[in-house]
Amino acid sequence: MDINNRQYFGTLRISVISNQELRPIAGARVTIAYTEEPSAPIFTGVTDISGETEEITLTAPNFDYSQAPSEIQPYTDYNITVEAEGYEPALVSGTEILPDRVAIQQIKLAPLTQTEEEQIVVIPVHTLFGEYPPKLPEDEIKPMAESGEIVLSRVVIPEYVIVHDGLPSDNTAPNYWVRYKDYIKNVASCEIYATWPEAALYANILAIMSFTLNRVYTEWYRGQGRDFTITSSTAYDQKFIYGRNIYENIDNLVDNVFANYLSRPGVRQPILTAYCDGDRVQCRGLSQWGSKNLAEQGYSAIEILRYYYGNDMYINTAEVISGVPSSYPGYSLSVGSSGEKVRQLQNQLNRIARNYPAIPTLTADGVYGPATEDAVRVFQRVFNLPQTGVTDYATWYEISDIYVGVSRIAEPS
Repeated sequence: MDINNRQYFGTLRISVISNQELRPIAGARVTIAYTEEPSAPIFTGVTDISGETEEITLTAPNFDYSQAPSEIQPYTDYNITVEAEGYEPALVSGTEILPDRVAIQQIKLAPLTQTEEEQIVVIPVHTLFGEYPPKLPEDEIKPMAESGEIVLSRVVIPEYVIVHDGLPSDNTAPNYWVRYKDYIKNVASCEIYATWPEAALYANILAIMSFTLNRVYTEWYRGQGRDFTITSSTAYDQKFIYGRNIYENIDNLVDNVFANYLSRPGVRQPILTAYCDGDRVQCRGLSQWGSKNLAEQGYSAIEILRYYYGNDMYINTAEVISGVPSSYPGYSLSVGSSGEKVRQLQNQLNRIARNYPAIPTLTADGVYGPATEDAVRVFQRVFNLPQTGVTDYATWYEISDIYVGVSRIAEPS
């Protein structure tokens, strides 16, 4: 309860899947407790046919604590334990619940034959609240290779980035293969608060994506003989926390803008956009807290970015998206649409439905009728998209991603 006697709440949505394939685990037993009181459960439930719990309302701190630097933690952290027949138990400690926001926590379970101990994910303190090493200065445009050419000739959205969970020189740190969109959502949830205005979120997400795509485009670490794309170190790159929760508004925003990045005239590579919190750490780049304040003054995302990076900065869009069977048709598909793109959509939904049986099976006739609309709406519910029944840009590429995921025998590791 805050000083004005108003109680704040956030919402938590949990999904449980196998770590061997993109398949939900129904009937998993989920228990939630405060991190400080792990032996005193405040919620117990069971996942449904899509591996999901009901939406859970949990107490959270005062909304104002996440609106300015504060010595009071602006989120409440919770422990989540999951048990399911045939799988090792799992614990996620530190899931962060912000007031008036929906947190999404995915938990992957390992089959009993794979390990002999509980899987534990510990989510450390948020970068805006804890102490992390400041970013080492770098030039925003990388020099050309000695051959006179950068390896990639154009900007490509990768299917995966390989995240080195430690310093670049730490050969003992694990590497994680992370889908590009999932990586951006994770970093954004680590670096900024989901309670901020949308313009601030978009500006920060654009900076995160441009930084990432510069590492991809220039093959920065591979050029140094490393076997990864980027690190989780704030001194060298951006904060990434394996297994942490994300937020619905960040999730939806990234789905709609993931192919964007920042450019300057005459520069082919995405800009390596420096940023910092702007409170404890200052830098020649975007101030995270400052971007939030500018958004409250009515600045748009591009106006915020130009405030920090200069008026010649503009938003660009990658022409190529890796790992998708077919590109977006350029317009939304809805009831009345027909043709090969609709047939592709129906076939992909049918394959996804074999893993996610809540999604109705369709006749792949190339006609977008009420049945297709209903199947799309169920897909959108399961995968945290606005439930419109319309296949827009975000839904098309999410269906493509999930289709590719369920068609594989196993995720890269």
